[in-house]
Amino acid sequence: MSANEILSLQIEALIFASNRPLSEIDFLSFCLNSNEEAVALSKITDCLEQIKYKYDADVFPFELKESGGGFQFLTKKKYHPLILQLNGDKYIKKLSSAAMETLAIIAYKQPVTKMDIEQIRGVSSDYSVQKLLEKELVYISGRKEDAIGKPLLYCTTKHFMDYLGINSPEQLPQLKEIVSMEAMEPNLGSEAQPEPQNDHFQLI
Repeated sequence: MSANEILSLQIEALIFASNRPLSEIDFLSFCLNSNEEAVALSKITDCLEQIKYKYDADVFPFELKESGGGFQFLTKKKYHPLILQLNGDKYIKKLSSAAMETLAIIAYKQPVTKMDIEQIRGVSSDYSVQKLLEKELVYISGRKEDAIGKPLLYCTTKHFMDYLGINSPEQLPQLKEIVSMEAMEPNLGSEAQPEPQNDHFQLI
């Protein structure tokens, strides 16, 4: 067996065993520790392309996809109804309409402060932001240093991108047919009202 074939098998094993998407740098790090010879990043890239080509064949029910900032094996779309019967709503993330609105604002305006979110929505977003943090769909990316009080900044996580099957916020659908958030009249943050605290909508 050639060194390239061994490397491909090692990468496949890592993908199967991982519970998160793995980047090319992840593969390089693991394989450098496992192989006596140095591994070039270009070889990792070549192996990933070969693995992708291999599992694109119809004989496999899953495929290699790049999403969430890395690579992982995912069930092909035509098998989704079958898998849904097995898992039910296990992988359905339940979010309230308020949380969905908040998530959309963060996704398209990130990095964004809670005050920015509340100015757009017109209501307090404390509960929604907390729920999104708990579900690991958003994270605190830092502070807005040039603003009074240096408020926290929020961005979407790799988990959020993985859920949508994208690699970066730039791959989100364009808001061509939706009124631009920049054109929306913001409400005063001081007038923000508490939001309903019920989870009944689904992000699927």
